[in-house]
Amino acid sequence: DKAPLSKSLLLVPSAISILLTLLFQHYQKFFAYNLQAIKEDFQIWRLVCGRTICLDLKDTFCSCLLIYNFRIFERRYGSRKFSSFLLGAWMLSALFDLVLVEIAQYIFGITINSLPSGFLGPVFALFVPFYSSIPRVQVTQVLGHFSITNKTLVYILGLQLLTSGSYIWILALSGLVSGICYNSSILKVHRILCVPGWVAKIFSWTLEPIFSSAEPMNEVRVGMGATVDIQRQQRMELLDRQIMMSQVAQMRRQRQQQGGMINWNRLFPPLRHRHNANYQDHHLSEQDTPPPTEVSEEQVARLMEMGFSRGDALEALRASNNDLNVATNFLLQH
Repeated sequence: DKAPLSKSLLLVPSAISILLTLLFQHYQKFFAYNLQAIKEDFQIWRLVCGRTICLDLKDTFCSCLLIYNFRIFERRYGSRKFSSFLLGAWMLSALFDLVLVEIAQYIFGITINSLPSGFLGPVFALFVPFYSSIPRVQVTQVLGHFSITNKTLVYILGLQLLTSGSYIWILALSGLVSGICYNSSILKVHRILCVPGWVAKIFSWTLEPIFSSAEPMNEVRVGMGATVDIQRQQRMELLDRQIMMSQVAQMRRQRQQQGGMINWNRLFPPLRHRHNANYQDHHLSEQDTPPPTEVSEEQVARLMEMGFSRGDALEALRASNNDLNVATNFLLQH
């Protein structure tokens, strides 16, 4: 729901890929990402066909699962901003593909005539905002040392896609570089490579009704924003908080049943007992007390969105030296 572009990217390319694999194999040559034909025969159309449809069903399956997980960005930012990111990453990664192939030939003497086909560059580019903007919440631990978080499965899918072909690392590297360039606003790329408003309106009138889904009846109604985009963002933020709170509740139940895998009291004092007299006996003297650590308001806002109070968020961030992941784990276990 509320992600028609992600839904279209799931259905249309995967359906074409299955048809090309099972029924129309003699047409697969038109969707091959042949760099030699692009450079020597000037078949520029291969940049569109070869970088949109996967010819390997395994790549199709992995990329579809990743797009399904990355639909959260369309819900947060809206379809136009999400499509602008995909367009910018798609165009930048096409340029970086050619540059990396030339570098590989010049330095290592490797001649690469073709690359794996599919919408892989923008998919790898989406790992950049996924890593930087999605909080990491620990779900469980394996063998007491390896943490399993809410982002582990997505990284495993990306690793599976990365190891599916011989030269797919070029697409992954170009996608990550293009995602960094677009996400960090280097050279104002996001202002140049964007979807115009009139194009977004045309697609919203024609294609969005086809791929849109009915709003769930049990969804809590919010939306006091002045525009439809703001209301949609408010609903998505509410949904994100509900998902996060359910994960928090599940972790607390697991910690109560297992007794806890890590004793965080050894690292930080419990927040609820920070004013306890026994704890005050171990306080440093005023002369030895270090100056308070400056806390990022953005990280405080992220913790408050997860349901924690401002006071607890401030204390956890100061104790963890502004490490958002450590502060989140600490608050989940206290």
